[in-house]
Amino acid sequence: MNKIIYSIILLILFFTGCSQKEPLKFEKLDKISKANVKKVELDKIHGFYADDLNYALEVFKKDCKRAKRYELFEKACEKANDYENGSQFFTENFVAYELYNNDGTDTGVITGYYEPLLKGSLTQSEKYKYPIYKTPDDMYIVDLSSIYPELKKYRLRGKIKGNRIIPYDDREKINDRDDLEAICYVDDRFDLFFLHIQGSGKVQLENGDILNIGYANQNGHKYKGIGGMLLKEGVLKGYGASMQGIKAYLKDNPKRVDEILHANKSYIFFSKRGQGATGALGTELVAQRNLAVDRKYIPLGMPVFINTKNSVTQEKIDRLMVAADVGGAIKGEIRADFFYGNGKDAEVYAGGMKEQGKLTILVPKEFAK
Repeated sequence: MNKIIYSIILLILFFTGCSQKEPLKFEKLDKISKANVKKVELDKIHGFYADDLNYALEVFKKDCKRAKRYELFEKACEKANDYENGSQFFTENFVAYELYNNDGTDTGVITGYYEPLLKGSLTQSEKYKYPIYKTPDDMYIVDLSSIYPELKKYRLRGKIKGNRIIPYDDREKINDRDDLEAICYVDDRFDLFFLHIQGSGKVQLENGDILNIGYANQNGHKYKGIGGMLLKEGVLKGYGASMQGIKAYLKDNPKRVDEILHANKSYIFFSKRGQGATGALGTELVAQRNLAVDRKYIPLGMPVFINTKNSVTQEKIDRLMVAADVGGAIKGEIRADFFYGNGKDAEVYAGGMKEQGKLTILVPKEFAK
């Protein structure tokens, strides 16, 4: 009899315990982010106060040149001018929210990008034969927001054929054309392809002059990562899934180059710039202090604390950065592209970067809940 009573008590305790377990509850910062978020104290963020927050403040001030246009950062940017102590500034003026996925997990994919240096010439030759194109005159951008307000975030890119607008040429068709205007010509087809992925770079001309090249437009076709495609095929064994590994595979398999590169139908057009790598925010990017993000979840100009690591060195990265750029492949709640700067180390680190990481956004106190 005692055994029966004991069993009943255990069952009651078990079910009571289960019923007291509350499901994960997340907040929504509707006008700021579509992500699931949870408020967190700054001193609970791993590595926050160990970071160089004075430098983080300087980067925030730099990006305020454009971010202050947005109501979200107007007051914070004005206040920033009164501070030299980064720890004090971010503590007194921001509330932190950790980002979560819909399934309740708190990590996502962090990749890297850099500013490549290509060798080129202003004139086409047998050596310099691959063009960096300007936005074509025959490409039209259709904005339907005045008729359909719900489509205000979408732009159609196409060209006119007869009395119709049809999709603009994909990568393969553009590569077959010779009637588009080029900024310059470079000597390496693979470096040019990866310039399209990075979105900006430098071209060193034969006389030593440097051209800063930045994103100007895109052909309207969806981006497809060739690395993921080759991984699914299983052909990168022995090469690695890094940018360097993909380049090596392409050079070893010249008969597949057209097929593989053309699988990414997206094509980027460029313009000459007066400064180095410039993000979508419109400010010059700072190595290891600026991120590319999905602006649906993280507004441009937002301070973002990242917890991840360098895939090559395995060094931990716990750093306060500023969201200053976007990218065609950067989609999702917890998704970011870490800007490594330029030079050989940056190329190696960015090319090999693919890590899990956490993102915490810092929201100005007047907009926090």
